[in-house]
Amino acid sequence: MMRAIVSAGGTGGHIYPALAIIHKIKEKEPNSEILYIGTTDRMEHKIIPEAGIPYFGIKLSGLDRKRPWRNIEVWKEYKKSVSLVKEKIKEFKPDVVLGIGGYVTTPVISSAKKLGYKTFIHEQNSIPGVSNRFLSRYADKIGVSLPESTKYFPKNKVFFSGNPRSEEVLSSRPVDKKSLGLTENKPLVLIVMGSLGSTTMNQKLKETLNLFKDKPYEVIFVTGQNYYETYKSVKVSNNVKIMPYLNNMLSVLHKTDLIVSRAGASTIAEITALGIPSILIPSPYVTHNHQLKNAQALENKKAALILEEKDYDKQKLVDLIDDTLKDKKKYQELKQNARSLAVTDSATKIYQVLRKLIDDGE
Repeated sequence: MMRAIVSAGGTGGHIYPALAIIHKIKEKEPNSEILYIGTTDRMEHKIIPEAGIPYFGIKLSGLDRKRPWRNIEVWKEYKKSVSLVKEKIKEFKPDVVLGIGGYVTTPVISSAKKLGYKTFIHEQNSIPGVSNRFLSRYADKIGVSLPESTKYFPKNKVFFSGNPRSEEVLSSRPVDKKSLGLTENKPLVLIVMGSLGSTTMNQKLKETLNLFKDKPYEVIFVTGQNYYETYKSVKVSNNVKIMPYLNNMLSVLHKTDLIVSRAGASTIAEITALGIPSILIPSPYVTHNHQLKNAQALENKKAALILEEKDYDKQKLVDLIDDTLKDKKKYQELKQNARSLAVTDSATKIYQVLRKLIDDGE
């Protein structure tokens, strides 16, 4: 039995790898007790309780780089959250505390270490974010999704784990396409701009949807919950579906023939695990432009195509989709190369490191 506190927040790119680790712990040690610490207002505060996992929410905001004067309030929130988190950690008495990304992990991991508990953090992206760079001093072990990330962390702590989301993808069951109003024998193109959606790309994609009329494939355009009201009434042809969010995303990916998406680390883990040909449109709004570097790691291995947002043209995207689906040789090459990059036992590797850390203290 393992008692673990898990913290991750903000986007699906942090939350879903955290869930994958939780599921692996529960699979290996069914009587384990988990407490999840997240924010009171981001994605995780709905997703985690719905998954039946005990949840403790703290009010916390990230640093405001555009309006630095607001960071006085952020600092006050942070100090308050530290005292709340410390009390919760003392009360729960975990064997280990995990931070899987997002600013909410900062008070959790730093407090746990100061209280003498074992700590683990995971970095999903090629270039670590601010929180994980800071927290590396408080972590006993650090897992990274990509080999090139190891250089940013202490050698005696870091190990290449891969992204735990990939293992979870493989264990999920394919969706029945009819349940989504789709045709079983037509190729499916999935368009999704991250778990939260994208203001800029949604607008560009809205203007693209009419070009899919009479194509020999079907399209799902996922807007993100916050944007759905704006786009749900857009007139589209019968082969196009507009959806706010896919709760069964992993199941849908099993039946996806081509994905057009951002290049977040969890997305990369999902598409490589299943060997899905992809057209990646990296978000240019992320720290250190890490999504472009994530995408280039695939492109360099001929495992994905890149269309940068600054170069976006609706006809160019449709032509790329058409050409990729038509050219069977190119399609198979993308598929096989993507699959060759997958780490399919990531969650298991992380579980083994956690168990050793608890048992041996190293």
